[in-house]
Amino acid sequence: MAPYHVMLVHFPIALWTTAALIIILRAFSDGALARRADGALTLLLFLGALSGAAAFTAGLLIWPLEAVASSPLARNHVIFASWSLTYWTLLWLLRWRGGERVWIGLRRWVMVGLAALGFGLQTITGTLGGSLAGTPSAVTAIVRRVVWEVYTTFYLPNWLLILLVVAAALMIAIGFVGKRAPARQPR
Repeated sequence: MAPYHVMLVHFPIALWTTAALIIILRAFSDGALARRADGALTLLLFLGALSGAAAFTAGLLIWPLEAVASSPLARNHVIFASWSLTYWTLLWLLRWRGGERVWIGLRRWVMVGLAALGFGLQTITGTLGGSLAGTPSAVTAIVRRVVWEVYTTFYLPNWLLILLVVAAALMIAIGFVGKRAPARQPR
């Protein structure tokens, strides 16, 4: 099952990376190209969620759950994979249900923030997967120096928990401010 997982993970990586680039383009531009690219965003996010779920399922079938639970690296990989899949799926639902309103006012920056968070999660997930497969990347070294040792169980330090709570509160506040702001037509 491992070769299938390795093959499948490249689909959500490509789709979500493309979606992140489209979100950034659309947040900074209301031009024709940005609007056309945005027309494909919901489909890209949907296909990313489907292929991400398939890759996640295949990944869970590689080793017995007891083995995954006893390996800090495998446990971290599963945690980050589930977070990545969840964030990108929520972003798809937000774009699908929110329609064009997600690009009005401050909401566009919430989209950028969510895409950046999802991109960071997918990067860490892939880095952990590469380390698990015995091919650590340069990102592994960066993560080791900045955040934590990838071969130990991931625990959120208190300062990072505080930062996450502040970021979540800030995104909620931006959402409320954006909701109250008068709707203007994008250029």
